[in-house]
Amino acid sequence: MRTCPSPSGSGWRRAAGLALAAGTVLLLSGCTIELLSPKGDIGHQAKDLILVSLFLMLLVVVPVIMLTLIFAWRYRDSNTKATYAPKWAHSTKIEIVVWTIPCVIVAFLGFLIWTSTHKLDPYRPLDSQVEPVEVEVIALNWKWLFIYPQYGVASLNQLAIPVDTPINFKITSESMMNSFFIPQLGSMVYAMAGMQTQLHLIADTPGVYLGQSAAYSGEGFSDMHFKTYATSRADFDAWVAEARRSSTPLTESVYRALEKPSTRDPVTMYSTVAPALFAGTVDKYMKDADPVCRTDSTASLQAFNAITNPVPRAAATGSVTE
Repeated sequence: MRTCPSPSGSGWRRAAGLALAAGTVLLLSGCTIELLSPKGDIGHQAKDLILVSLFLMLLVVVPVIMLTLIFAWRYRDSNTKATYAPKWAHSTKIEIVVWTIPCVIVAFLGFLIWTSTHKLDPYRPLDSQVEPVEVEVIALNWKWLFIYPQYGVASLNQLAIPVDTPINFKITSESMMNSFFIPQLGSMVYAMAGMQTQLHLIADTPGVYLGQSAAYSGEGFSDMHFKTYATSRADFDAWVAEARRSSTPLTESVYRALEKPSTRDPVTMYSTVAPALFAGTVDKYMKDADPVCRTDSTASLQAFNAITNPVPRAAATGSVTE
């Protein structure tokens, strides 16, 4: 009687490998690298910085890996044609190459990082002829609250912004340290209790972009994300009008309820906002401190204005000639 031969072990392994590769390709087919798909000026500059830095580092890494493999093969024990020089100890040419190239790359990277660090400073306002939109961001456990002081509205777990308009973020946290990040628009900035940080971004393409917390902050961290809607100015104004028609105001009592830890909270719009809610959150640990420490004090406001809107020396001191 004839019997069919059983598949060899190598055949099964090959089939399993192909199935694994096909499954991996299928699972990754819908993945995107959001940092490398920017939709704003800051995001484009950050992408360029990442790619240039990666290329410069690969100029060292790739040759080192290739030479390691070449040397291991060429000078293997079985290769009797390779030069055998057990007393060799120095080569000026090699020393020049292995020191000069890394030093040049490090120097260029240092210059690039120095200039880009100042250029991409998150506290630096963006140059634009369009009036910026102010957004106050409060990181709660585990949700995001966005307050629009210019319009008197707020939203939970949803951020709406007009395209081609600078967005000036003021960021704080109700309690736990967090991190505010919209990968396709640019920089990441920390949100810390009792402190205010700043971020300036702009979107140049309409769309819906992921916003998230990029710092672990407890059990609800994985659900602490939101959608950023970058729209035309007309659609943004319509969004503001819709928020103003909401039946839910953001009162002190509503905010106290939001302070309680929760996850997967639905998107909510608020028609009005309690006065100085953001400043009160920043100053919650300084209520009895010296007024100069409070964000809403005269001294703090004057210092903030002096930093963000410096007065030219000639204008401050007056003309010396009449």
